[in-house]
Amino acid sequence: MRSVSRLVDVSINTVTRELVLAGQACADFHDRTVRNVQSKRVRCDEIWSFVEMKEARARQKKHERPERVGDTWTWTGIDADSKLLISWFIGSRGADAANTFMRDVASRLVNRVQLTTDGHRAYLDAVEAAFGGDIDYAMLVKMYGTPPEGERRYTPPVCLSAESRIVHGNPDRDHINTSYVERANLTMRMHMRRFTRLTNAFSKKFENHCHMVALYAAWYNFVRIHKTLRVTPAMESGVVDHLFSFEDLAGIVDEWEANRENE
Repeated sequence: MRSVSRLVDVSINTVTRELVLAGQACADFHDRTVRNVQSKRVRCDEIWSFVEMKEARARQKKHERPERVGDTWTWTGIDADSKLLISWFIGSRGADAANTFMRDVASRLVNRVQLTTDGHRAYLDAVEAAFGGDIDYAMLVKMYGTPPEGERRYTPPVCLSAESRIVHGNPDRDHINTSYVERANLTMRMHMRRFTRLTNAFSKKFENHCHMVALYAAWYNFVRIHKTLRVTPAMESGVVDHLFSFEDLAGIVDEWEANRENE
């Protein structure tokens, strides 16, 4: 944001205002447009980031800084075939966040799907509450080991094994995996600087973090052409029938702002 401020020679407050407007407009557009999705296989995962400070530091300053800081998790649901980002939710990694996220995923689907998540236990009750018995659900539980001695600080743990566990229904074992959603989360991390680890480019405010993810989701679904599909995820899924440009997104933001002012 400060780089944009320097490049276009405007105040950082102006850039922040435009980010908020764009985020609100894109979130509203996604909520209205990504509906009645025809999907066969859905994969869900969570991606970590933090707001203002790491969780350990936030706990130390809990009484001084009551606003939302520390670890922040972005829950994402991807259609395995079209790569459409069906839903996302930003919050904690607890049961309440899982329930809110899974209910939103279920509300956007029109048919029975095969769902795969990781082994996070919060999914169990959340999926049951959101889908009831109308789901073929499996977990992919990965077992991790410790990294070699001397590489503990920056090296991720080593994946030793992955076990498929059928939770409900009759999912196809050949399609029990979370590779697509994990790759989509990597794309998210690579395209938003505030998700980059070990830098000072983290989010300073929770609301702005949410607005940025909403803006990214609109770009990912409607503007970015998937290299394998040769179209955008929204076009592949049938949500829209044409390619959006950045000018189209800007038009959506302007229309949303005009409607808000008229109200």
